Amino acid sequence: MSSIEVGSRVADFSLPATGDRTVSLSDLAGRNVVVFFYPKADTPGCTREGQDFRDLYEQFRAANTEILGVSRDSVRAQENFSGKYDFPFPLLSDKDETLCRQFDVIREKNMYGRKVMGVDRSTFLIDASGVLRREWRGVKVKGHAAEVLEAANSL
Repeated sequence: MSSIEVGSRVADFSLPATGDRTVSLSDLAGRNVVVFFYPKADTPGCTREGQDFRDLYEQFRAANTEILGVSRDSVRAQENFSGKYDFPFPLLSDKDETLCRQFDVIREKNMYGRKVMGVDRSTFLIDASGVLRREWRGVKVKGHAAEVLEAANSL
């Protein structure tokens, strides 16, 4: 069961991020926030998803919406990923899975015939007052960023 529910306030969080900084939800008060969780930096689906959010970034900003990407990768891996694809938004490192567990995105997956625990590609839209307004779980990348932008524009 999710630690958060649509319509409820999201507890503040703080994680190390690209750009040699720490990002906290409370730092973004007054703005909508998209938090997208992805399994692994610099893999095909995660790259495409990041590029799609990057390509719509200015439209998200026009909708008073910040974007945060999150995975269990190290800050260094996130820095390399962000630099390689010129992501204008921070990527957060959740190595100890604190935020992943807060949003309940760790799931059993089948990898090459073995069961492993991994990040289920998921996105959350938090409004400017810190309330969760939408969630997408088991995300398919194609068209997803545009759907999230549409939801952000409706807030």
